[in-house]
Amino acid sequence: MGEVDIPTYFICPISLQIMKDPVTVATGITYDRESIEQWFLTTKDMTCPVTKQPLPKDNSNESMTPNHTLRRLIQQWCTVNAINGVDRIPTPKFPLNKIYAVKLVKDLGVHHLRQAALKKMEELAAENERNRRSMAEAGVAKALILFIVTCFREGKTTGLLEALRVLHHVWSVDEETEVAVIGNNDLLESLMWVLGFDHETGHSHMLLLKIEAILVLKMTISVINTAQLEQLKPEFFMNITKVLLEKKISRQAVKSALHVLVEACPWGRNKMKIVETGAVFQLIELELLKPEKHITELIFNLLANLCCCADGRAQFLKHGGSMAMVSKRILRVSPATDDLALQILSSISKFSATHGVVLEMLLVGAVSKLCMVMQADCPAYLKQKVSRILRLHSNVWNNSPCIAVYLLTRPR
Repeated sequence: MGEVDIPTYFICPISLQIMKDPVTVATGITYDRESIEQWFLTTKDMTCPVTKQPLPKDNSNESMTPNHTLRRLIQQWCTVNAINGVDRIPTPKFPLNKIYAVKLVKDLGVHHLRQAALKKMEELAAENERNRRSMAEAGVAKALILFIVTCFREGKTTGLLEALRVLHHVWSVDEETEVAVIGNNDLLESLMWVLGFDHETGHSHMLLLKIEAILVLKMTISVINTAQLEQLKPEFFMNITKVLLEKKISRQAVKSALHVLVEACPWGRNKMKIVETGAVFQLIELELLKPEKHITELIFNLLANLCCCADGRAQFLKHGGSMAMVSKRILRVSPATDDLALQILSSISKFSATHGVVLEMLLVGAVSKLCMVMQADCPAYLKQKVSRILRLHSNVWNNSPCIAVYLLTRPR
């Protein structure tokens, strides 16, 4: 492919790739449809990327003319050059018509048409952003929320998996969905019902339902109001914690579950509710599996918050590997993790530092790692945190070879 000379007019000015679905805008410039639509979504001014001239504010399908001649030329060229490793450009699918999307919403309310409508919605939503916007404009998200709530009230799961998948896709492009969720506990309760399923006594379908439910819950928790966050029940946190224990759960679902806990943690008595589920222990166990950086940052965010309360610190210290785990992650993951790890060690050092805990910090290398932070190229505020921790128990640690005299004698 690298040796093939590609005609310049086959290349999209935005993506610099061969155009799959060339469309011409009002200025006469041709772009790949996906690229120019993404441009319209991200730019504040409706201008042509090449000419910088203003374009009509209506950036719908009608304002872009498909360049059928150029598409045929590209397809012919790809066919001729197939022997050189060039893949044929598939014929683009016709954009989803809003009228058809509205019909699918109506079919959702008809029992014998419901399953077919959900399957079609899932197929269309997975295809491209354009379809998802058309579906959002047709009110698909609101209809799906109503369907999910109805499933909860009737205790039925038929079509529920497809509905959750489509809602997850469409939500990201539909601001009205967020407005519909604020102050409404029905969707929240429905998602909790799904997360409470025991898939061990069923089959993998239940696990898939829980994965999709937690993805939607992440979007829900980010928009609900403070009163809703403060009134979350202990069962809510119990079900979220159970997601972290699922052996076959996806990484995306784990991240979503952690995001939900992070969002809810600061409000009301939620810290205590989370601690009471045994989440501290499970978070440490999850981190000991050495997950990806973003998951580690979320775990440390939660641990830092939960260690602000006495019960959280007590659970943290009951785990035999907690102190060593936190110490080892310092200077190994990210600056954000370093900051959060120091918050954890600071909370322990200030409020839960029995003689045994202080000695454990020395034994597992926490004190040594704190000294390394002082020597490393770290921000000044992190070194100040470390200095305060080291001074708290200098009478125990000052005989350690890792403690430099100047660390203990610096002015407060």
